Amino acid sequence: MITRRAFALSGAAAATTLAAPALAQGPTKVKLGVPNAATDVGYFVAHARGYFKDEGLDVEMIPFDSAARMIAPMASGDLQVAAGGPSAGFYNGFTRGLDIRMVADKSRNIVNRSSIRLMVRTALVQSGRVKTIADLKGLTYANGAPGSSASTLFYLLFKKAGIPMDQVRETSMSFPQQVAALESGAIDFAMPPDPAGTLAVKRGAAVALMPSWELMPSQQVAVTLYGGKFIKEQSEQGKRFLRAFLRGVRDHNDSLDDTGNFSGAKGDAIIDILVKYGPFRDPQIYKSFVLAYCDPDGKLDMQALQTDIDIFGELKMLERPVELAKVVDMSFLDWALQQLGPYKKAA
Repeated sequence: MITRRAFALSGAAAATTLAAPALAQGPTKVKLGVPNAATDVGYFVAHARGYFKDEGLDVEMIPFDSAARMIAPMASGDLQVAAGGPSAGFYNGFTRGLDIRMVADKSRNIVNRSSIRLMVRTALVQSGRVKTIADLKGLTYANGAPGSSASTLFYLLFKKAGIPMDQVRETSMSFPQQVAALESGAIDFAMPPDPAGTLAVKRGAAVALMPSWELMPSQQVAVTLYGGKFIKEQSEQGKRFLRAFLRGVRDHNDSLDDTGNFSGAKGDAIIDILVKYGPFRDPQIYKSFVLAYCDPDGKLDMQALQTDIDIFGELKMLERPVELAKVVDMSFLDWALQQLGPYKKAA
């Protein structure tokens, strides 16, 4: 009988063997663009625990303040891999000829594992002005950016509430700004991802009225992207990158309890990595909210992606029709899963 430890060791040995030719020539440099979010955890763990090095890759993680800023360096080949949101802007770039493909999951919100909730200004709830989502009519809300995954959620929210979109006022601002705006009364409701939502509640600025999964049971919030040049010229490195990434994501999933919270020594070890590489230096912050789901098999929710595309089209945000099958390249993930097998949570 093969124990899980023996399987893990044999997998590591296989990874080292396959990486040997690349290591003989020196590791291959790969530049990875990240928003430096907590859900970049799979990349962080793969880097910290040497999984990229096992594959003969020297991965440089480069932080960007927005996914839009990653597009130009990806198109030129200066950036090989990126973590980004499947936004209307991304799809418009693709239909204009942008040579970038989605290759794997990064994070998504699912039932009971959503980092996004509808946050309503506390005073409106306490006064009775807002009792249900139908009461949002006539109020002002903040969106992080038009054409983002939040645009899909707001569309579904207003449809569920029976509110025409011209009966609410939209403004755009960053997630930290949304917390301050809820506090000051500049906006009435928003959907900032955690930890911003949790911070708004702790400050007494807002009340959580609804988790996002009540609007959309599964939403593909972020994906792993490969540049066309990387796909064509370094396909072997592309395969190895995803194998290392999945090892990192699986370690992360092993560190969680059934509710998605960090648990025990494994949880503390992953939090230590997040403190070193992630957006917050206080380990308690990572224990204060549940991270969005990071699929340990890296699979994309194609139905959720298509829902986004359909809604972006309904909102007139797309310049041309989008064929999702052409935006996705699953060959790298298929190879990585053949090597690693399906995920089984460690005991």
